[in-house]
Amino acid sequence: MRIFSRLVEAIDAEGAGALVTVLAVDGSSPREAGARLMVRPSGKFHGTIGGGALEWQALADARRALASGRGAAQRVSQSLGPDLGQCCGGRVRLLIETFDARDRIHLAHLAECEAAGLLETEAVPGEDGRYHRQIVRALPFGRETPADPVVLMRDGRLRELFGDRSTPLLLFGAGHVGRAVVLALAPLPFTVRWVDPREDAFPAAVPTNVVCVRPASPADELAAAIPGAFVVVMTHSHPLDLDIVAHALRIESLGYVGLIGSATKRSRFVSRLRNAGLAEREIGRLICPIGLAGLLGKEPPVIAASVAADLLFRRQQAEAARHERPAWGLQG
Repeated sequence: MRIFSRLVEAIDAEGAGALVTVLAVDGSSPREAGARLMVRPSGKFHGTIGGGALEWQALADARRALASGRGAAQRVSQSLGPDLGQCCGGRVRLLIETFDARDRIHLAHLAECEAAGLLETEAVPGEDGRYHRQIVRALPFGRETPADPVVLMRDGRLRELFGDRSTPLLLFGAGHVGRAVVLALAPLPFTVRWVDPREDAFPAAVPTNVVCVRPASPADELAAAIPGAFVVVMTHSHPLDLDIVAHALRIESLGYVGLIGSATKRSRFVSRLRNAGLAEREIGRLICPIGLAGLLGKEPPVIAASVAADLLFRRQQAEAARHERPAWGLQG
């Protein structure tokens, strides 16, 4: 969710907005540190910090803060068991901030930068009790990024990440399964570049995280792939599949190369890839069949659900590999 854009919208529509951030979590909790909730004075909200009693209480606290007017940031510590009757058993520390028209210009600048990619910001507590955010750097996907979306430093500063931490994904093929995969990925953290050379291959409307392209040579799209991007191949043509896969496997920076098909198709492709001069190390990166191994349905929505779940798992693995070492300093 683009937080700063939502705050600007709230100010334009209702004159103010509040931001609830999960600062830290001890033990079990519904959401992780960095989860956020944007609240309007009317009670309308975007995002979630986990639902249930915790979120209901946070919404009430945010609306009370908004009713009191733009003021100092508030920290709230909630024990999910004794305080809220939830079974999670952990403790959650929240930060509640309020904004109004006086903040709009700065928020609009942050929103513009947030729309361009991931932002690392530093928030310094001022004498007025409010946090004042400045952009530290923009973070393209695939570069080393901090493991934690929010860190409270010992000196009171906040280091935070804002923006969509989406994985770029090139999807080749706009057939029945391709369309189902696009729908399955619509609410998930992927930015999809959907590639098919055929006239009228794409539906009239696509999800907002999808861009459709119709190049004469689909494999050429790989030249501009962002490091860490995923590639999923499921075109209408096996020779086209082979051409795309051969190009993709030669690009070591790609995070995943998957091909729809059976074990028999994989065997034939491996033989042809060897004949094309690819090294065993390169061929070994090919994932085929794709999706969850135990899910056997062949209906397009079932295949799409299986592929989406597997891609989420692989995305999680890639994130963990990039963040084996904390990239930020001491926590509070």
